[in-house]
Amino acid sequence: METRLELDVLIYPDEVRFPTPQELAEWELETASQVSLPTVRLFVALYPYNPAAMSPNYETAAEELPFVPGQIIKVFGDKDSDGFYHGESGGLSGYVPSNMVAEVPVDDEYLKHLLMQQGFIPVDQTVMSSTPDLSDVASIPDDVVVRRMVALFDYDPWESSPNMDSEVELGFRSGDVIYVLGDMDQDGFYFGDLHGRRGLVPSNYLQSLPWN
Repeated sequence: METRLELDVLIYPDEVRFPTPQELAEWELETASQVSLPTVRLFVALYPYNPAAMSPNYETAAEELPFVPGQIIKVFGDKDSDGFYHGESGGLSGYVPSNMVAEVPVDDEYLKHLLMQQGFIPVDQTVMSSTPDLSDVASIPDDVVVRRMVALFDYDPWESSPNMDSEVELGFRSGDVIYVLGDMDQDGFYFGDLHGRRGLVPSNYLQSLPWN
């Protein structure tokens, strides 16, 4: 029986030699860094989706992912030409209609890990409401943009705030709908309104919601 022995060698213009263990390690690291991996993002379901009853693609409905409002979905890559992502949630994988979900813009890896472990954001009927619940609309200047956002996690300024003046911040619970007034400041905080209470809210704890 013939035995084949494969060896790595380095070929230079004036010599051929065996690489050192350090050179092999560096080569393997460089090769691994060049491997193209699909982008992984987190999305939250805004509406319930039952492919068997709701899919526009009856023949491939079995390949789609069912979900309920608030469910966290891990998405791989970009959406296809039909407007579907490929995602994974609750141990299942399949295609996800992009108009039924919203991306969770969490860059902090620790918060992302917590959210994936939680697997769900409690989105109730108030999240789907299209009627603003601002306490004093008249006090908001016409040129200020108002946006609806849902809290991804509980936030207690007295325990979690990085700022000394935490009393100017707004505490909230996961699933609360907060109306954000204006743009984010240089410290990553919005000014928000929650049932008549107003204060600064950390942007990385929130996810934008549509008005309808």
